[in-house]
Amino acid sequence: MVTNSNTKNKVGVILVGHGSRLPYGKDVLSKLATIYKEQTEYPVEIGFMNMNKPSIPSSINKLAQMGVEKIVVTPVFLAPGVHTRHDIPHILGLHNGDETHEHSHDHHHGHSHDHDEDEEIIFQGEIVYTEPLGADPKIAAIIKDRVDNAL
Repeated sequence: MVTNSNTKNKVGVILVGHGSRLPYGKDVLSKLATIYKEQTEYPVEIGFMNMNKPSIPSSINKLAQMGVEKIVVTPVFLAPGVHTRHDIPHILGLHNGDETHEHSHDHHHGHSHDHDEDEEIIFQGEIVYTEPLGADPKIAAIIKDRVDNAL
């Protein structure tokens, strides 16, 4: 019996990828989401900035329909850059890319990437936007594995 079963249904997670015409990025993000789902009790979705489906707005709307009140959006990028600082916050309706925990409103989305349709975000709850992965020791451990396996 989970003690915080109240909060578990109120929080959703979206892992955000860049999107590509090639399938590899989507495959990796999907597998990461599957692995992460096994380690958390929150509903986990993936969303792509451009070129792939699901889009970030459609994943937010999917979680919103599940009744979550807070969505944590994590860009699965190594370093901050124009996408994590500008493009993704813009899609989320967060202004100037800082981490203010603002509410999403439905009157933005003038972004000009390869979107088929400009889907509106229909979510009145809180969106919390995290930093990208960064220089984490766990990533260094992966690099070490790659090098050791190559020798």
